[in-house]
Amino acid sequence: MRNERRMILLGGTSQLGFTIVRRRGIEALTPFCSTHSRYAACEGWPRVNLDEVDALRRVVLEWRPELVLHCAGICDVDKCESWPEFARAINVDSVRVLLDALPRTTRLVYCSSDHVFGGGRGPYRESDPPHPISVYGKTRCAAEAAILEERPDALIVRHGLGIGPSVSGRTGHLDWLRHRTERGLPTTVVSDEVRSVVWAEELADRVWSLAHSGVSGIRHVVATAAASRVELARYLDTRFAIGAKLTVATRHEQSVPHIGNVELATEHTDRLAMPLEGVG
Repeated sequence: MRNERRMILLGGTSQLGFTIVRRRGIEALTPFCSTHSRYAACEGWPRVNLDEVDALRRVVLEWRPELVLHCAGICDVDKCESWPEFARAINVDSVRVLLDALPRTTRLVYCSSDHVFGGGRGPYRESDPPHPISVYGKTRCAAEAAILEERPDALIVRHGLGIGPSVSGRTGHLDWLRHRTERGLPTTVVSDEVRSVVWAEELADRVWSLAHSGVSGIRHVVATAAASRVELARYLDTRFAIGAKLTVATRHEQSVPHIGNVELATEHTDRLAMPLEGVG
């Protein structure tokens, strides 16, 4: 299954990684997932666990990638709060292992998150200092810092929510809403969280274009308009005729930290900085 240009994608079962694979196909790149993944969509993919140092190093040695698209990590805020040491091992320590193992000629594109900001005074540009409020956000910041220190020619892409199908059919805002509604489960959305929300396919295409450009440093993927979680849920419920019964709560009523207004903006004006269509 090796692609000719030796492009590998870590985190093929993530929302963004799965969308990139669907858009580009395994002829263009090789997606990796963990050994724990049991989804039909990733049957036959090579596997590696990010917390297994030797295995991660073997991937680099055996595949000799020209480009690494890093979409992997533990993104569940609740899980990161419950298991901070494991979150750091996956989201930070594995990045340091990768940085040490990769040849200097390999292009590294790291897909980060708007969770590096806590909210309150968005929109945020690339030069605004991060101020994460959750374990998850702190691990993203630490990974970014390691990359910027070791690989100034690498690219870090920060993005908000991408709306589209997930590999599990349960994660991502759209599938989460469908899944819980179909099973009669509570669907609580946070009223005072505002994000840059775009269609997952457009996000995947933008990341792909950025990866194959000469751009380095930090880049934000921005939307034409930001949306609150409530606005987004109501829009998706109507557009896709889900029939959700929403419960609304504030972020301070949640058991784990929730970001506030983290709309992303950019300092750049080139074509790869143009806003994508907002959702919601």
